Amino acid sequence: MDGATRFRIAAAHAAPALLDKAGSLDKAIQLIEEAGKRGVRLLGFPETFVPGYPYWLAVYSLSEQSAMNRRYFDESVAIDGPDLNAVKAACKAHNVNVVLGISEREFGTLYNSQVYISDAGDIVGVHRKLQPTMPERYIWGQGDGSTLKVFDLPVGRVGGLICGENSMNLARHALILQHEQIHISSWPGLAAMKNFAEWFTPHVTALSRVHAYTGGCFLVAAQDPLTAANIAVIETALGAQDKLKAGSGTSAIHGPMGDVLASCGDSVDGLVIADIDFADIASAKMLHDSAGHSARSEILSMSVDTARKEPLRAS
Repeated sequence: MDGATRFRIAAAHAAPALLDKAGSLDKAIQLIEEAGKRGVRLLGFPETFVPGYPYWLAVYSLSEQSAMNRRYFDESVAIDGPDLNAVKAACKAHNVNVVLGISEREFGTLYNSQVYISDAGDIVGVHRKLQPTMPERYIWGQGDGSTLKVFDLPVGRVGGLICGENSMNLARHALILQHEQIHISSWPGLAAMKNFAEWFTPHVTALSRVHAYTGGCFLVAAQDPLTAANIAVIETALGAQDKLKAGSGTSAIHGPMGDVLASCGDSVDGLVIADIDFADIASAKMLHDSAGHSARSEILSMSVDTARKEPLRAS
């Protein structure tokens, strides 16, 4: 941590280029550059910003999706290769720490992941979604407890969860117990889907406010709005549909009392920005500290299996 306790954070409220890894990475780099120009030290991205969220999973039958899902595999990100080099360089050039949502490819399996990149251009850590939600299991494997971590970035202790993980109370509490200072909550813009519009945005807002308060942390909730161009990519491959419409997505930043510091209504350029002060964390935790004086650890405690799960064990 560089010692600063007052600085600027942001959510990327922007749409990627769906099924286009190169185009989505270029968009991410543009947003990092803009964040740097505006003095942002930490920028959180939506779920699987690269190469975009596969909205078709819940819209078309599984038998129709195989070719589309294979395209998604091909456009996913290999962390141990050169895919993220330009993003890492942009973080360093513009002095921005980034939590980037990606579809991660490792050998023959995809993972829904967040990559934590420092302002020195280093990958500090990766979190893999523990449990892909419903039809997401068609394409993503399960993460394990080895990535359920809070990572030390130059701006502080930063953790995050992806979409439905934010409804897993014990996953949230595992990060709270690691003294998370900033939480990156990455989401798709599922309010664009038929029958989701009425409940999804209030759901995201409620979970965000609860975690910010119970964790005594700042929270960045980043969603991507679904564009007509990205819907066209889906319909060109899979045919016309009436379940998705352009728009939606609500990104916001919350303070440690759960208050809204900024929302996408304040943003005209893809960034939702707020100035924060870690002194507010201390004030909130004087009232309620789930990892300290409010925990009652002699009665309530939890354990997390942090071992990486490998199918081959050498003996």
